[in-house]
Amino acid sequence: MKAAVIKNLHEPLVIEEVEQPQPQYGDVVVQLKAASLNHRDVWIQKGLYPKITTPIIPGSDGAGIVSEVGEGVNPEWLGQEVIINPSQNWGDNPDFYGEEHKILGLPDNGTFAEFVKVEARYLVKKPAFLSFEQAATLPLGALTAWRALHTRGKYQPGDKVLVTGAGGGVALFVIQFAIAAGAEVWVTSGSDQKIQKAIELGAKGGINYKNPTWFRDLLVKARGPKLGYFNVVIDSAGGAGFARLTDIAAPGARICFYGGGTGNITDIVPAKVFFKQLNILGTTMGTESEFQDMIRFVEQKQIIPIIDTVFPLDEAEKALRLMDSGQQFGKIVLKI
Repeated sequence: MKAAVIKNLHEPLVIEEVEQPQPQYGDVVVQLKAASLNHRDVWIQKGLYPKITTPIIPGSDGAGIVSEVGEGVNPEWLGQEVIINPSQNWGDNPDFYGEEHKILGLPDNGTFAEFVKVEARYLVKKPAFLSFEQAATLPLGALTAWRALHTRGKYQPGDKVLVTGAGGGVALFVIQFAIAAGAEVWVTSGSDQKIQKAIELGAKGGINYKNPTWFRDLLVKARGPKLGYFNVVIDSAGGAGFARLTDIAAPGARICFYGGGTGNITDIVPAKVFFKQLNILGTTMGTESEFQDMIRFVEQKQIIPIIDTVFPLDEAEKALRLMDSGQQFGKIVLKI
């Protein structure tokens, strides 16, 4: 089969023919129709995870058709259109994944290929209204967004929601999920164009975080009280700007973050946290039941994922460079 392979760290992906995987007990082989990119794929290429062994086929997100089933698998899966859950071996504790947890694409070969082998338990039927390209955007990003908003952020009807970094895949899913749930949603971005696109999706408004007074300007724009306005804040950046989230968070708010793209969190004033009874929460990925709940919500609300660009598999390296640039609004997809 054809695959995009990391032969050596810090080097471009190589398109080559590799051996097609064979299903073992409990496994299926999925003939992939589309895969989507995550920053994780770039970070693997750059050697930013421990214990990376090469060669490796990256890719955590994929959708396709089950082409083979192994022993112990219900044969009804054969020929089904499916989405693959990349969050595997979570464990018995819903609050935190166990030692055996892994994400598809490292250490096991991932979805930047014509075929991938996975355990049948990690398949979910593809919603019929989604194309393969749209369905392939969901797994990692939408699962992370779902857990951040609902499980960790404990969104309730009537909550005001702020999403930072509008334009990234997870952030856009949070925006779409919150709007579909009836929330008043505001965003931040370093791009006025991305803010406008978020408003077109249904966000009430936004502010450019490159403005030094963005946090005060946002409260004025949202007509929030001095003590803060937002009940749920979902962040991906961390860094020095994170401290300002405690200023705009309402008393009792949940501030949930799933990334640290701008560095370590600094300069939080403890009194702002304890006097306002704030909850600062970390999150990543999610459980099998959360994945199923997320797909069910997408189907019920007919949510169409936002796609920035679709590349052929042969241009996987070009797709990674676009991901690395941070210029995209929505997901980057490989059509296979």
